[in-house]
Amino acid sequence: MRLIQNMCTIAEYPAPGSAAAADCCLGAAGRRLVKIAVVGASGVGKTGHNLFFPLFIGNLYTRQVQIEGETLAIQVQDTPGIQVHENGLSCTEQLNRCIRWADAVVIVFSITDYKSYELTSQLHQHVQQLHLGTRLPVVVVANKADLLHIKQVDPQLGLQLASMLGCSFYEVSVSENDNDVYNAFHVLCKEVSHKQQPSGTPEKRRTSLIPRPKSPNMQDLKRRFKQALSAKVRTVTSV
Repeated sequence: MRLIQNMCTIAEYPAPGSAAAADCCLGAAGRRLVKIAVVGASGVGKTGHNLFFPLFIGNLYTRQVQIEGETLAIQVQDTPGIQVHENGLSCTEQLNRCIRWADAVVIVFSITDYKSYELTSQLHQHVQQLHLGTRLPVVVVANKADLLHIKQVDPQLGLQLASMLGCSFYEVSVSENDNDVYNAFHVLCKEVSHKQQPSGTPEKRRTSLIPRPKSPNMQDLKRRFKQALSAKVRTVTSV
């Protein structure tokens, strides 16, 4: 998985076989887990092989990142390439399970393949349909940015599409620039991290600022009762 494999070159990734790598795979106690699925057409550069990226289960890869001072464990799931037929997308049940499993999705197209670009909006719609009731964080990545001599998709088109879909956009070359790949995953992790924050805390804080009504003093209540009773007695006597 070419896009995924370049994540491992970031210095913060734990060495294979180390305790840190094991923690990342298993989700150490107290460490939040972010699950990301990478989807796209066949041949866009999302798939491949890398011996330095520890394999957890099947095509599930892992690493750790620092997000606003917190260490998060990431699991990145590779998916089979998607085909397009006359009736629309051809999505296997395996692919649908991966998308449902994910907390966020990376949609990849190649600037050398216009059809993979056209697939992006359909894929985004399919992803959101599988997560009805919540808007899943999605990043759009245009890969093979170094192959300008055979490009079929202008970068501006990718940016416009991502903006229309409400997604972040990155143009990368996984064979040349690791930082661009890292940034795309980092943005997703940050979005998921914020989404997972407890929503009740700010509300409780605001509520606590509202002054509570003072409870009536017991002596004051007795005094008022005696006054009302005396007034009633005087009224009856005068009659």
